[in-house]
Amino acid sequence: MEQTVSEALINSVMAKEAFVEKSRGLLIDLACQMVITLRQQGKILIFGNGGSAADAQHMAAEFVNRFILNRRPLAAIALTTDTSIITSIGNDFSFEEIFSKQVQALGRPVDLALGISTSGGSQNVIKAIEVAKEIGMQTAVLTGGLLGGVSELEKLADLTLNVPTAKTAHIQEVHLWIEHLLCELVEEEMFGEN
Repeated sequence: MEQTVSEALINSVMAKEAFVEKSRGLLIDLACQMVITLRQQGKILIFGNGGSAADAQHMAAEFVNRFILNRRPLAAIALTTDTSIITSIGNDFSFEEIFSKQVQALGRPVDLALGISTSGGSQNVIKAIEVAKEIGMQTAVLTGGLLGGVSELEKLADLTLNVPTAKTAHIQEVHLWIEHLLCELVEEEMFGEN
């Protein structure tokens, strides 16, 4: 067990380091795009499945309530929380449309869609990003994996933050770290405090 703990820590840190080496500038670009969206009275629509659904809810809560600073609420919605909407769409149409129909209903060109998919292959996330682009929204995705090529999701999105590791748990750990960094960077930029 001691060896498992040590190896998990090392691999988690290595995943963060690999991400920062590859995508530090893209992370800052996404934070800047979020600031632009929020300053223009737009909102951030966040969505994903499983652990990524939990991340969407967590991140929306940090924006709407606060992350570090006591400041005014920022407009963010997790499209993963309304069970009536999700189950009615899944039942009447398909699971692939649970996010895209919400993006159609709520999204405006001034908004930003943030999809989270550790694999980059979640069809309902892909469909929602497609719809967001049709509306004229900015699109960003958090993905992961040591891809031989570029995933369909990465091809679609305006901005992709990929965690270059094959282990899902480490991708998810880095995604949460990225989400917290985005919240912190947006707060600092918009409210001028560290």
